[in-house]
Amino acid sequence: MKKTWLIFCLLILVSVAPGFAQEITVAAAADLNAALTELGGQFAATSGVQVKLSFGASGNLSTQIQNGAPFDLFFSADEDYPKQLIEKSLAEKDSLYRYAIGRLVLWVPADSPLDIEHKGIQSLLDPSVKKISIANPQHAPYGRAAEAAIRHAGIYDQVAPRLVLGENVSQAAQFVESGNAQAGLVALSHALAPAMKGKGKYWQVPLDFYPTLNQAAVILSRSQQKEKAAQFLEFLRKPEATEVLRRYGFTIPDAGK
Repeated sequence: MKKTWLIFCLLILVSVAPGFAQEITVAAAADLNAALTELGGQFAATSGVQVKLSFGASGNLSTQIQNGAPFDLFFSADEDYPKQLIEKSLAEKDSLYRYAIGRLVLWVPADSPLDIEHKGIQSLLDPSVKKISIANPQHAPYGRAAEAAIRHAGIYDQVAPRLVLGENVSQAAQFVESGNAQAGLVALSHALAPAMKGKGKYWQVPLDFYPTLNQAAVILSRSQQKEKAAQFLEFLRKPEATEVLRRYGFTIPDAGK
């Protein structure tokens, strides 16, 4: 009886040890909210490993990681932040994975009088547009892309006073979806997500209007769950996972890039 009890106690101790935890914590760019939530659920169902997600602006998440936040994986909306973490020995160089290319769109509510289909980004000059929501360019890649697109169109000086900045691209999408802004430059993944799909109309900003949003993930050096984190990255390479990303408007890079 004592032997059985001892074995039981040892099993309990092993099950709660850091190396055996059935959960990984993921810091992820805000544009991934719908897609990664769905993918995390699928991975948990097949592997038994839960995926705890924390969404935000890539720059802010990178800062949290540098300050010691206990994440296992980091999914950024660009490649720069993961590469900076690698340079500081805070992320595993060999784990860097470009999982998607993001797209920027101009989104307006369904009842908006703006003719974005024909006028595109020039619609922002319409007098009825009092506020334009974008993510904060200081720490959000989609914010930098939005600013670049406006400058490319040659209308930055005219619309700059009307820009309202979201902490991340999800908040920028919320501003325009809620009516607090008349238009927003947001991620295509938000336009296609259940929360906004069917509530508005969007125009895809041409790719040459802004720097390519090469989105990349990396395993963090202080992670105690590197093996499980690597399993999740491998899962995202599978056809069923890349199909989910495509459904949310992401382009899948060529293998090996």
